[in-house]
Amino acid sequence: MMFKASRAQLKIDATAAAMELVGTVLFLLLGLGGIQAAAYSNTLTAKASQNGSLSGPQAINSVAGIDQLLYISCSMGFALLTSAWLFFRVTGGVFNPQVALALLLTGCISPIRFSFYIVAQIVGSIIASALLKAILPGPLFVNVALGPNVSAVQGLFIEAIGTAALVFAVLMLAAEKHKSTAIAPIGIGLTLFACHLFAVLFTGAALNSARALGPAVFSGFPTIHWIYWVGPTLGSLFSTALYSALKQLKYQNLNPNQDSHYEQHSGSSVSETLKRFSIASNTSLERPSFASATVEVTRETRTDSQIPPNAMV
Repeated sequence: MMFKASRAQLKIDATAAAMELVGTVLFLLLGLGGIQAAAYSNTLTAKASQNGSLSGPQAINSVAGIDQLLYISCSMGFALLTSAWLFFRVTGGVFNPQVALALLLTGCISPIRFSFYIVAQIVGSIIASALLKAILPGPLFVNVALGPNVSAVQGLFIEAIGTAALVFAVLMLAAEKHKSTAIAPIGIGLTLFACHLFAVLFTGAALNSARALGPAVFSGFPTIHWIYWVGPTLGSLFSTALYSALKQLKYQNLNPNQDSHYEQHSGSSVSETLKRFSIASNTSLERPSFASATVEVTRETRTDSQIPPNAMV
């Protein structure tokens, strides 16, 4: 019986991983496709491409202009918001090995599903990059690399900080259940948008090892590719530790009576508190209904002979 249950769960995990692959492809097609559009529209990059002066892996922060960097940030943020919302009830809309790691450490997913998700996310990133290379003109400009005068240590910390913010948003908005969980993808997408505004010029803002790996397969691996694995992983571990500490401290007691399903400091849930409040209100403010008042007035205007002794009110 246990073996059958394990096989059934394994099938569920494999199916979820297949859907996670589809979601990852959609996310990166939209996000990296927007980055490629920003790069292709850059006149300087277009001229350099026509002159044949481009060689080696091309990074997204070779795109000039703050407006295009804003376009890149919007592309990735809205791509995650959209795809995560579409797949939120199917796979959780993870699309990121560092997010999957945090969900594993907090007990949200099993080790088997975690392993399946990692494979699905890496393969999905490679497929998305291959599709972009096949269907869009020009070389790919969606690789990540350090910006000018940015050291490896600086890049490592920037990637760690951005990933920590993203993972913490996932844990607090999606993994932590509350009445607004259904719209968690909005907050998560906006977090990725904000992180790109900060990090894209300095590191390319991978914040996701699978996202960094896929384009590098086709555009080439930069020498500092390792920071896009170490940095995001450190950020994920930090956010997981912070989230676990908040859970141990029973953070809901620090700012009670918020929109949460958890027990408040009084020991009762929000729904129970509202129920007691409703009962108390009905008791203290109880008054005759309009129909009862009308019957009483009618009784006073009638004679005893008009109202039978057994009349129902």
